[in-house]
Amino acid sequence: MAQKIPYSVCVFCGSRNGKNPVFLATATELGAELAKKRMRLVYGAGDIGLMGAMASAAQNGGAETFGVIPAHLMAQEVGKKDLTSLVITENMHERKKVMFMNADAIVTLPGGAGSLDEFFEILTWRQLGLHEKPVYLLNINGYWQPLIDLIENIIEQGFAAPEFTNHFEIIESVAELIERLVLASGSNLKG
Repeated sequence: MAQKIPYSVCVFCGSRNGKNPVFLATATELGAELAKKRMRLVYGAGDIGLMGAMASAAQNGGAETFGVIPAHLMAQEVGKKDLTSLVITENMHERKKVMFMNADAIVTLPGGAGSLDEFFEILTWRQLGLHEKPVYLLNINGYWQPLIDLIENIIEQGFAAPEFTNHFEIIESVAELIERLVLASGSNLKG
């Protein structure tokens, strides 16, 4: 009998720490909390920045870790080879697809252009009805407020329906995020 895969959370986040120490602390906290709830971390397989801190915290807590990285980023993002599963893809598009396909929920932490690209592609797929997985934007310390304002402007200017904001949820803390993930998982995960 095949082993059941734990509830899997795909996290998009920076391969840098960012200037505010709260971002690194948040990534570390999220990794540890996913482990406490026995959830699997699906992420970009880097061992630097927020990615590396989150993965290390998840591993230290005993969580399964599923990393996906394009071959050309193995050196740049210091591909983490001690994960439960490591998938090396040919390109960034395939990376996103594999991460998405192996996750039950999607979370975006602070990050740069790559995190924005990942968030918007998953959000677009949701808008088009290609999936119904929960999508969370972790707005730590107001980091994503300019993006939230932009999305509101897109709606106000008529380029998206008001319902567009129903395709993702803005979350302000790791504790709130974990509550939503436990609820979305449909189980009484304890940790």
